[in-house]
Amino acid sequence: MTNLQFQNDLDKLTDVLPDKVKRYIDYEKMEDVIEIVLDIGRTPEIRHAGGKIDYLGDEIVSDNDINYITERIQQFTSDNRSGIPGTLHRISAIRNRQGKVIGLTCRIGRVVTGTIACIKDVCMMNKSILFLGRPGVGKTTKLREISRLVADELGKRVVIVDTSNEIAGDGDTPHPAIGHARRMQVTQPQFQKDIMIEAVENHTPEVIVVDEIGTEEEAQAARTIAERGVMLIATAHGNSLENLIKNPTLSDLVGGIQSVTLGDDEARRRASQKTVLEREKQPTFDVVIEILDRNTLAVYKDTAEAVDYILRGWPIRPEIRKVDKVYDEQNDSAQEQKIEEKHHISEISSEINKLEKKIEPSSSLQFSFSRQKYTDEVKAIKKIYLYAVSRTIVEKVIERLDLNAEITRNLDEADMVIAHKNFAKGGARILSTANNYRLQIFYIKTNSMAQIQKVLKDALQITEASETLQGYLDDTELALDEAKDAINKVLAGASEIELSPQNHHIRKLQHELVEQHNLIGKSVGEGDKRHLKIIGNNDTKKIFD
Repeated sequence: MTNLQFQNDLDKLTDVLPDKVKRYIDYEKMEDVIEIVLDIGRTPEIRHAGGKIDYLGDEIVSDNDINYITERIQQFTSDNRSGIPGTLHRISAIRNRQGKVIGLTCRIGRVVTGTIACIKDVCMMNKSILFLGRPGVGKTTKLREISRLVADELGKRVVIVDTSNEIAGDGDTPHPAIGHARRMQVTQPQFQKDIMIEAVENHTPEVIVVDEIGTEEEAQAARTIAERGVMLIATAHGNSLENLIKNPTLSDLVGGIQSVTLGDDEARRRASQKTVLEREKQPTFDVVIEILDRNTLAVYKDTAEAVDYILRGWPIRPEIRKVDKVYDEQNDSAQEQKIEEKHHISEISSEINKLEKKIEPSSSLQFSFSRQKYTDEVKAIKKIYLYAVSRTIVEKVIERLDLNAEITRNLDEADMVIAHKNFAKGGARILSTANNYRLQIFYIKTNSMAQIQKVLKDALQITEASETLQGYLDDTELALDEAKDAINKVLAGASEIELSPQNHHIRKLQHELVEQHNLIGKSVGEGDKRHLKIIGNNDTKKIFD
């Protein structure tokens, strides 16, 4: 919206204000103003986006001032909202217990372009998108611009379900800011779910836009729309995806939550309790975008994966995308530049790239899509992704051998993958993705300390240059292999077997291996002759160092 257009719209708002308020309004200082507040018995206020408050004169607001405004606008609906036809301004009323209007909040609506520049590729992927964020961060503004983009640039049939005329403004003619998108007005907020279904059944939309899904019925209507193959773009109450998951009313939007009891093997593999929370079904929305502030967004491009990670307590990093203003001296104007921090692989088709050039031929938007790697220059620690491999044993090996590595829950952050050979078929999808990421995959045959140490040595390319570590690894492997053979003999019937002398660290590893087989390990001998004796489980008392 041009400055002239915004001033014309602002004139329509100031025309309904009493003179003692209007004469203090300075148009040049209205760029960041959110709302004008008038309460009986108080001085009128102007509230800015950054939290600053200015007072309009010294006179207090009276009943006559409130009546002056209400007589010049349309009647308030059941949600105590009204508007000015042809504008995006919203006027909300505060009533006393008798129903009399004693306060007004004049929310200033404006068209802000470029707010979705950093997520334009996501909007063109034909996937349903859910926006989350606290009030006032620009959720409705982004819905308005996406509606115009999808309707005008992509030529799709877009229907906006406009509760309280929030998106397309008041009056029968929708505001030009939504482009060629159509608008269905909702008479009362409780009827929003019905209008959502009516839009699908009567007007054959390809895209439906809804602001503020807030009830269980509306969440169910959204699922019905998505299941009919219609792209859905909406906002919902909640600051973050994690908050939404914990909201019993709206959790269905991201797949719903159910309690599941795992089998012993699966609980052991996950290193979790037997009763866990899991996603119940496919999410209604394919993509979730958290609006952190007006220019910063966190994008979860796979809602199902993100919810699964959060429920299992695994760390997950969304793509952080920003839009900053960059001054263009040649055009003497502020343009939008996209700055993006990526944590996942993303691909954009050549058609979308062509469309970007068509939409913004002179824009300074620069798109940079790349997978963020933790290289030796940034972070020397190697990140390992495990599949069906004991996390506990790997962590012990890394800690005790002081290896330059750590375990990651995110495959796209990993430098390598260690997988159990016997479970490779079950992890075909994960291993296929690892191959696409060009990650090395190392296989173990058993979840034993010796086997994992050997694979880690190969994976981290520990050479003879590290003679001390090399010797320690070899000695450890031999000692654990000896302990394993002795354990098998004791399990086969031998009463006790004594192992070769070892240092304290290796004996501790042998103790742990013995405990895993429910046998008794006892350290005997003195000094450098101290060694482990493995005893059958006839005795109930375990003896440790």
